[in-house]
Amino acid sequence: MPTIGVLAIQGDFAAHAKVLRRLGADVRPVRTLAHLDGLDALVMPGGESTAIDLGMEREGLTGPVRDLIAGGLPVLGTCAGMIMLGRERLGVLDVAVRRNAFGRQLASFEVQLDLPGLGGPVEAVFIRAPWVERHGDAVEVLAEVDGHPVAVRQGAILAVAFHPELGDHEGLHTWLLEQVVARENGEAQR
Repeated sequence: MPTIGVLAIQGDFAAHAKVLRRLGADVRPVRTLAHLDGLDALVMPGGESTAIDLGMEREGLTGPVRDLIAGGLPVLGTCAGMIMLGRERLGVLDVAVRRNAFGRQLASFEVQLDLPGLGGPVEAVFIRAPWVERHGDAVEVLAEVDGHPVAVRQGAILAVAFHPELGDHEGLHTWLLEQVVARENGEAQR
């Protein structure tokens, strides 16, 4: 059973943990450096990116998390997690992300997105959501809303601007578990 860490500094980490447990994973909330030991993958949830950033710095997690992801640890970042993975924060995903790109809380919306290879259409919930403004050549855009990338993948990093944990779709979390198996088998991550 894989051990999946869910960054539990701030945000909707409990909903991600629930989905992962339903899929058979051993879930560990990550709040301190010791919680990183032995992880097979990591979820960086939505929330408030500044609060997450400050909390990671306070707990000494920023450098070690960056190193784990750069070393190939599979990661799923949602909403603020996408921001944290980008160039301006951890710098492990070659994207420039615009915070609150779709507007404030009142501008929240849901839309059906087709995510190739991730279990069919997903009802994507956008809450003060970012979008990708620029990305490097190694980044694959999986979905857009109004011409703006909202789901991207680079190696074993999957980042989305929405909250998959708020719906019934398990495809993104399943992808993360598949990345753990691929890594254990020495396969190229996709």
